[in-house]
Amino acid sequence: MLSNPKLVLVQGTLNVVMKQNVTLSCLSQPGSPPVRYTLFKHNQQVSALNRSDLTPALFTLTISSASDVGEYKCKAEYSNSSGGKYSNSLNFTLIEPISKPVLSSPTSQAKKGQNVTLSCFSENGSLPITYQFFKGKQNISPQKTMQKREAAVIFLFINSLSDFGTYKCKANNSFPNNTKYSNGFNFTLAEERSHSQPLIISLGLILLLLILGFALAIPFFIIPLYKAKKFKSTRPSIGLTSTVNAEESENEVIYSEIEPVKPEEEYINFSVIRREEEKAGKKACSTVYSKVLIRD
Repeated sequence: MLSNPKLVLVQGTLNVVMKQNVTLSCLSQPGSPPVRYTLFKHNQQVSALNRSDLTPALFTLTISSASDVGEYKCKAEYSNSSGGKYSNSLNFTLIEPISKPVLSSPTSQAKKGQNVTLSCFSENGSLPITYQFFKGKQNISPQKTMQKREAAVIFLFINSLSDFGTYKCKANNSFPNNTKYSNGFNFTLAEERSHSQPLIISLGLILLLLILGFALAIPFFIIPLYKAKKFKSTRPSIGLTSTVNAEESENEVIYSEIEPVKPEEEYINFSVIRREEEKAGKKACSTVYSKVLIRD
């Protein structure tokens, strides 16, 4: 009677890459030759070999596409029988090389006493991917193995100027000889604002408001006032003077008219000067009367 055969990987690994060759061995013990061995992938026949002795059947596969990976089994049977026994299964996984990781941070500027973060991410490559962070050539974090397609993140505290420098990370997976390093990332020292800067900004805003207020006052207040003064000073006086005889021949009345203060109003300011004669000689005595006359 045939026993269940054993399927063993004799060359290569279960994690395979494109163009890789693997060799599988299938053997049933005890058994009497000849024995027919058949290799299956997902219940589909891949290859078959007959053995006339007790040596195992060797199957060589070349992984040329993603469809070549998956679960494999073998079957042992006598050529003149309808039954057979199946082996254990071997599952092949296709691994891809990782792409160059990218090192980044939400901020490129930092100051003393600030917490910052660094993220390292490789967009392509088979999982899991292992990341590690460096400053210069010094390792600054333990290895971080990511089972999902997500970035590895570390937190840093900027304590002194020595914490500024070039940071890098590296990434690798099960693909052989495939360790890759990221770009370099540098934090720059952020300039700290002085306490007097807000005061200077406030004073500048106040000065700007004053300038704007003065500029707005020019067309509404200063120019109209200037024009009014100029109109008053340049308007000619009517200057009418009239001399008539009073009741007494020695008296003389002088009428003089001056300009109106307001253009919409008309008035006359009268000055009355009376001269009187004395026996010893002429003596000018003046009495001034003012009166406003408004005309329609």
